[in-house]
Amino acid sequence: MKKTSLLVFSALVLFLLSFNTTAFGITVRTGITAEEVLKGIQNRYEKVNDVETNFIQEYIGKGMKQTTRGEGKVYFKKKGMMRWDYTTPHQKLISNGQTFWFYQPDEKQVLVSSLSSVLKERTPLAFLAGEGDLSRDFNLLHLKESTSQKEENYIIELAPKEPLATFSKLVLRVDKKSFTVLQADVFDGMGNVTRTRFINIKTNVGLSDSLFQFIIPAGTEEIPMMGSSAPARGEKGSK
Repeated sequence: MKKTSLLVFSALVLFLLSFNTTAFGITVRTGITAEEVLKGIQNRYEKVNDVETNFIQEYIGKGMKQTTRGEGKVYFKKKGMMRWDYTTPHQKLISNGQTFWFYQPDEKQVLVSSLSSVLKERTPLAFLAGEGDLSRDFNLLHLKESTSQKEENYIIELAPKEPLATFSKLVLRVDKKSFTVLQADVFDGMGNVTRTRFINIKTNVGLSDSLFQFIIPAGTEEIPMMGSSAPARGEKGSK
């Protein structure tokens, strides 16, 4: 259950990265400030209506000898829409901007919540719904440049001013030239981390709203997400 909570929480945080940034003031050795880096990210995505990208994801549990790996394709669209189609493991996370579904077909169950409940109950991440402010809710811990000869990235480390059991730190790897977010590490309060690497990023591909709808398959158990009020069964959409 802890892994599931971190996975769902990571999905929400990464939706933020597609369309929302704000500024802090800290300087790295090259003279560029975190404000300039995050402004670069904002400028990169302010004209983006939707994003389609492959991803590779690792769940690194504290004390685990081996990581758990997942991969697939993710789609983001403004107004709270996202869809994570995992090929490994077999699962989906979908939001149409109002309802949030976490579908696990092998277990024949789906966790369901209203998106507003998920966001409001996980403050200080209410900014996902346009109700918060990163500069108010987060502290910038560190900003540096990567030392890899193959990649020219900035690495930004953020921490919520009010840490949660499900979210204690966020580390972003950002391309220095395009300011595209290439990797995000979401840490929980126990030190477990979900690391997501984005590959073959495409923007403004014209994603249809119907992609972000979901019909609960027959024989699937519907479970309200803990602490959230689920919408009524029978929403129209597509798998």
